[in-house]
Amino acid sequence: MINFSTLISSSAIEGPGGLFDINATLPLVAIQFVVLTIVLNALLYNPLLTTITERNDFILITLLQAVVTLEKTDKLTAKFTDKLQTARQEVEVQITNSQKIHKEILEVELDISQKYIDDLLDTITKDLSIKKQTVLASLDSIISSLCLEIQFY
Repeated sequence: MINFSTLISSSAIEGPGGLFDINATLPLVAIQFVVLTIVLNALLYNPLLTTITERNDFILITLLQAVVTLEKTDKLTAKFTDKLQTARQEVEVQITNSQKIHKEILEVELDISQKYIDDLLDTITKDLSIKKQTVLASLDSIISSLCLEIQFY
């Protein structure tokens, strides 16, 4: 490795200015720095910065559109939720009404059917009692005739 102390001491001895001799190279390096800064700004930094700002603008616009869309969806969701709730209530009312109506209709039909069956049973019972009376009457006459025949033999 190079010994830095000998390097500094040798440079101080060699020339009139020493290590920090200011001649034409310092302004040349400064001009070179400024020119490179301008070139880099023009070729690299400005296009990169415009691309970054365009991207940021695009992201902001997209986020604003997303917020607007979310607000619209929230409003629509609330609106349709309310409509759905009212529709459910109306359907429940209609179902209970129709159940009441069908129950009343069923009761009326059952009453009519019961009356018809009772009337039918009454007519059948009356008819059977009349037939029973006629059969018993004819049976009495047959029995009495048989008794007479048995007595004669």
